[in-house]
Amino acid sequence: MNFGITPTGEHVERHVLSSGPMRASILSYGAILQSLEVHGVDVVLGYTGLDDYLTRSRYFGAVVGRYGNRIANGRFTLDGRDHELPVNNDPNSLHGGPGGFSNRVWRVTEVSTSAITLEYVSLNGEEGYPGMLTASLTYTLTEDALRLDYRAFTDAPTVLNLTNHSYFNLAGGGDILKHVIRIDADRYLPVDSTKIPTGELAPVAGTPFDFTTPREIGDRIDDPLLGGGYDHCYVLRGGIEVSEPVSGRVMEVSTTEPGVQFYSGNMLDGIATAYGRHAGLCLETQHFPDSPNQDHFPSTVLRPGEEFTSTTTYRFR
Repeated sequence: MNFGITPTGEHVERHVLSSGPMRASILSYGAILQSLEVHGVDVVLGYTGLDDYLTRSRYFGAVVGRYGNRIANGRFTLDGRDHELPVNNDPNSLHGGPGGFSNRVWRVTEVSTSAITLEYVSLNGEEGYPGMLTASLTYTLTEDALRLDYRAFTDAPTVLNLTNHSYFNLAGGGDILKHVIRIDADRYLPVDSTKIPTGELAPVAGTPFDFTTPREIGDRIDDPLLGGGYDHCYVLRGGIEVSEPVSGRVMEVSTTEPGVQFYSGNMLDGIATAYGRHAGLCLETQHFPDSPNQDHFPSTVLRPGEEFTSTTTYRFR
């Protein structure tokens, strides 16, 4: 189904997947998860028209890359070579830069009633990243889950950190402050004033970051230590569970990634976007922010002959 045309003349497609009580709408622009209906309730934030995604989006439902989250000062060194990236989150580079994967039209290579595969080829030097990189994502819908399978390969050494930036609201409306979350992580990454990790893997125990036992998101969200809300990477040892007490809806998240960026929608304002503050929560499964500049973090380097793979599953009950 045609979803519109970008300012550069590229056609954007919309595909609807279904499986039992589950329906998902996928856009070729940004490989966006536009909607995800669970028993008739849409549990992700999205727009009905392309123009809003072009002008009013905060990465709603998009795949971000080449590098999800921040790289300090828009630069890194790989194999002795310095690379400069666009600074779009002063003073850092965020989510691959202004021309990152979330703002590109992906090619649909396979589609069925319950699955779709999209591919994007990022040229050498695009947004400052070395190597020609071919990335693909397969969305697979089952009767109780949505699974995301990423693959990528490169013709030259590069760095890569792909993730999906969907905002979830299990109630289908309102804010997410009463949502209850459990994150199986006993450490998190403290950040400086520009949201770059300090390098420490700090214990969550005794802090507002501790979700090892289920707790409401809004319980300590105003704690000064958070700096305006949750926007921090957790070092995972297991999965994540989110529940909404009124509907009883539960989402379980499992991933092959070592971390998850938990973001509580702090920058949504109801003006620049259609959604107000804390209207949705993001669980961006990924490697750690700024890993190319922090050697003790899990490596995000991808080399020729290697294949990047990553899987994240959102399961509902």
